[in-house]
Amino acid sequence: MDREPPTKPDEPERCVGVDVGILKFAHDTDGFALGSLDLADERNRLDRERRKLSRKEHGSANWERQRRTVAERYADLKRKRRDFLHRVSAYYAREYDLVAVEDLNVTGMMEWPSNSRNTASAAWGTFLSLLEYKCEREGTHFVAVEPAGTTKECASCGVSTDKPLWVREHSCPACGFTADRDANAAVNILSRGLADVGVVHSEITPSETATATGTDVSTVPASRVTEQGSPALNEASAQARVE
Repeated sequence: MDREPPTKPDEPERCVGVDVGILKFAHDTDGFALGSLDLADERNRLDRERRKLSRKEHGSANWERQRRTVAERYADLKRKRRDFLHRVSAYYAREYDLVAVEDLNVTGMMEWPSNSRNTASAAWGTFLSLLEYKCEREGTHFVAVEPAGTTKECASCGVSTDKPLWVREHSCPACGFTADRDANAAVNILSRGLADVGVVHSEITPSETATATGTDVSTVPASRVTEQGSPALNEASAQARVE
């Protein structure tokens, strides 16, 4: 018998904005950053087995054995990626009353020529789907906001400033606020999410005299999440709040 999902709180107390990216998989408004999952070894093993398969006579017994090996390598890679995404999405759904993310057009992003972008887009799409489902199950508000301008806008004063991808720090020429690029975007995402559900949360507005938040970021390698699971996330998030 399916259990009824918990009722979403009318006034969520623990709220978080999450910005996803390539260099860091996720960066949130609690000062927690999660590195991207490195599956290079798994992809290399898969490529080696595929090359071996291409040298076998199609339809032979050796070809069939190698085909199964390739399928196993692919399944292993897929399992590790999905396990990582399950752990991260479960963490946010359980730890917060409201989770705000960007409403990304993942299908359109998959058409970009860059392979790294395509790979990241695939992970983002799965992550957002899992997060939405888990938030519904846990009674957590899931808010997908308009993504345009979240990186450009200053989280302190709202002035928009163009910056190329290689510039990793936000520095506002209008108010002087400086922050990690992704941290600035995460605050903007949360601000929009709270506005969408009609919640006022004054604590998310950065001080105009704030220094670069990059020095206060607690970064966890994705491998730790894969190996240790949610405790690695909880430990890092708790440490970020203490700092």
